[in-house]
Amino acid sequence: MNITIIGAGNMGGALAAGLASPDAQNPLNLTVTAHTQATLDRIHQEAPSLLTTLDNLSAARQADIVILAVKPWLIEGVIAQIRPALRHGQALCSVAAGIGTSQLAQWTRLDDVFYCMPNIAARCGESMTFVAPHGKASPAATEAVRALFERVGQVQVCEERLLAPGMMMGGCGIAYVMRYLRAQTEAGVEMGFRPSDALRIAMQTMQGAVSLLRHTGMHPEAAIDQVTTPGGTTIKGLNALDHAGFNSAVIQSLKAGL
Repeated sequence: MNITIIGAGNMGGALAAGLASPDAQNPLNLTVTAHTQATLDRIHQEAPSLLTTLDNLSAARQADIVILAVKPWLIEGVIAQIRPALRHGQALCSVAAGIGTSQLAQWTRLDDVFYCMPNIAARCGESMTFVAPHGKASPAATEAVRALFERVGQVQVCEERLLAPGMMMGGCGIAYVMRYLRAQTEAGVEMGFRPSDALRIAMQTMQGAVSLLRHTGMHPEAAIDQVTTPGGTTIKGLNALDHAGFNSAVIQSLKAGL
């Protein structure tokens, strides 16, 4: 399968690196474009198997799936540039926030268009990606796009109305998780750990929590009960979080961008 990613910024670069992983089964023919040669040199250094070019039109012409990974205000111009190369049977995915499938279909004259929202953890194969198909997208194209993004993490195919909430949970949410890790690291330093050790401890603790839930299928509250003894230190910390409005702050952060 031939895949073209137009744009090699933070998101496009993360997708390119993840899709080009040497550990991937059935390697893709992957082409990445960028505005400058310096950007292409950087991405090629990270993933030498990639094909790179400054020519969006030729890259789009050879692709079975085109991923538009440029800023939202550049999407219409890029589509106008590559439109002569677009054809029916080709799928087009946009990761530009706020531009829906109806607009993409109008600009491209394609049915198989998708509004997608991965996150930067695609770089290491751990993205949470949301995929919203256009109403006229074929089941075969939808399956191909889902399978493509599953190479870089988990995928939720959903109605377009859920893309904005999905972006807040999976896209913006990764930043909120990083902020919690930073806070836990700072607390560890205050309590006496070296910064590098505090960060390692915080990351492993978070990874362990996630792995436990995945392994057991437990609800988070059930797992919390296993480490919360009457009069113990855990319940005191949990109550401190509640008194500080932790739950409310998390919920409000996720709803802030809607």
